[in-house]
Amino acid sequence: LALLADAGHMLSDSLSIALALGASWLASRPTTWQRTFGYQRAEVLAALFNGLTLVLISVWIIYEGIRRFEDPPEVLGGGLLAVAIGGLVVNLLAAWVLSRGEGDNLNVSGALRHVLADIAGSVGAILAGLIIIFTGWRYADPVVSMLIAVLIAGSAWSIIRDAMSILLEAAPRGLDAGEIGNSMAAIPGVREVHDLHVWTITSGFPALSAHVLVEPGIDCHARRREVATMLRERYAISHTTLQVEHEGEHGLLALEH
Repeated sequence: LALLADAGHMLSDSLSIALALGASWLASRPTTWQRTFGYQRAEVLAALFNGLTLVLISVWIIYEGIRRFEDPPEVLGGGLLAVAIGGLVVNLLAAWVLSRGEGDNLNVSGALRHVLADIAGSVGAILAGLIIIFTGWRYADPVVSMLIAVLIAGSAWSIIRDAMSILLEAAPRGLDAGEIGNSMAAIPGVREVHDLHVWTITSGFPALSAHVLVEPGIDCHARRREVATMLRERYAISHTTLQVEHEGEHGLLALEH
């Protein structure tokens, strides 16, 4: 089962890497009037898909492991060990290639998690093979496989969580919208900040929009540039949409007949 799980997961790795490459290509397409942000969230969708497939693989491995507890089949430890070592070498090479381009890219992280889970699967298969060779304990195969399945599901959780946070337009991880609003309001001349929204368009691309009220007579354009500079330098938010107006500028409109 350890070797079968590893082989099946390597097949899913190939698909996940192909999906990640396709999503990266799609995200690089130019924007249009219908899609003003282009296809940048294609990478987030690909990462979510990869995370979900990791969970499904884990569930299948656990299910098969439970079945094999009832009647553990005969396993050739030597053959299991040889194939698992070959798979480990290939997976280590793939992980090295992907880790060089990971950065903050959730899409590449999803593909890398697939490969890292494969490495864990190969190590588990090697361990199961050694136990079978030296002890003849056939339950080593399902036990090790189920432990690896739990590790795979755990690694998938962070990918699913981060992808869902982006799709639900939560504040970026590590950024506190309340703290950002207070920092904006603390700039001299700024009286109030409201309608503040902070979200992530895609991995490494945070965005912010807000309505800023400044003191009467203050240069609105100068304050906007000052707020934008602070957001870029302190919070690494470069994509900002700031509506800056003087306090009390808009009163009630009286209609007369």
